[in-house]
Amino acid sequence: MSGLSQTILALLDTGRSYFAQPWTFYQIAIIAACYVAAWLISLKLEPWLEERARTIKGNPGLLRVIVSFMRRINWVIFLLFLAISRQAVLELTWPSRTYLLALALALGSAWLAIRVSSRIIHNKTTARLISLAIFSYVALGILDLRPEAAAFLDQVAFQVGNLRISILFVLRTILVTAGLLWIASLMGNFLDNRIHTVEDLSPSFKVLAGKVVKIGLIVAAGMMALSSAGIDLTAFTVFSGAVGVGLGFGLQKVVSNFISGVIILVDRSIKPGDTIALGETFGWIRELRARFVSVITRDGREYLIPNEDFITQQVVNWSFSDKLVRLDVEFGVSYDSDPHEVTRLAISAAGTIDRVLGNPSPVCWMTAFGASSLDFKLRFWISDPQAGLTNVRGKVLLALWDVFKENGVNIPFPHREIIMRTPVEVVRRDPPEAE
Repeated sequence: MSGLSQTILALLDTGRSYFAQPWTFYQIAIIAACYVAAWLISLKLEPWLEERARTIKGNPGLLRVIVSFMRRINWVIFLLFLAISRQAVLELTWPSRTYLLALALALGSAWLAIRVSSRIIHNKTTARLISLAIFSYVALGILDLRPEAAAFLDQVAFQVGNLRISILFVLRTILVTAGLLWIASLMGNFLDNRIHTVEDLSPSFKVLAGKVVKIGLIVAAGMMALSSAGIDLTAFTVFSGAVGVGLGFGLQKVVSNFISGVIILVDRSIKPGDTIALGETFGWIRELRARFVSVITRDGREYLIPNEDFITQQVVNWSFSDKLVRLDVEFGVSYDSDPHEVTRLAISAAGTIDRVLGNPSPVCWMTAFGASSLDFKLRFWISDPQAGLTNVRGKVLLALWDVFKENGVNIPFPHREIIMRTPVEVVRRDPPEAE
């Protein structure tokens, strides 16, 4: 018979003798009365406290913990009543007659603290599993059953080569791995945020350094977890080689995009905030990821473009070396206009637009004697291409229309002259008179 079984049988024998005593039922009645009283009070108190807690601004994490605490106010009141009741019973009788009260107080306090603390985890399912695991461990310690439980779990095992796998080994490996990966993730996010605060680094290098730190910490945490579990890492050499060949064929595009992303970050061809044009997609880069680049267009759509496309296709980066962009607006005026005056008016009209830069200043050139107009090209510079190109061109054209209308400059439209090769007689017929 195992140690855990012997301990359970001993506890059952002790329990039968303990429940035969009148004070045991008195303690159960006290526990039930404390819980019912706490539940009735919480029905009125919980909504009021939760409403007050939600007025806290600026700290969502703290608010989530406080609201979780308020939603379990019945447990808080229950534990408070239980502690007062135990102290009162201690004053009246022997400490041995308060064992159930002390046990309920310890287990209830542990459960309340664990459930409230687990609210820092956003995923509810994960939070419940972690709470249950921690509470089980704490409860076994309170009941003084931890060594027997560990021995029982270690007995249920099977052999794989030189490795003995038991339930205790699996649970310990899972807990150690999850803990190390969680710590590595927290450290990675912290260091990534610190790297982004360094102003001397370029945006692309910040992204690259953050990804390298995160991946390095996760890999190190995984190796430490396997080593702490007693697994020989050299045993994975042959297996990893075979898996690597299979993954190389199956994940060719994924690896290609990952390597392309690293190349993009290293050569700094694009970075967050750049305005780019790839094919028919025009927008600015919001984020560089391991597999794709997030590009937001002017209409609010977010395109997730694979990193490989930025390596193999032609990319127009409007803000690679600087954010200055030159735009052209073509127009024509009638032949009876003074081209020198038209040039001056066009430059002055472009200068009235807020987004048009004064340095470099706009220029206007006459480009051709057209079929029905004098053709001009107005060139100007902007420094915010991510704000759009069509809208600034439209504003410049409206400014040209206004200034030309004020100064009597006509914008011609096509005229056509028809020459008949044979004479045509035009006869005018008067409409018949009404009778």
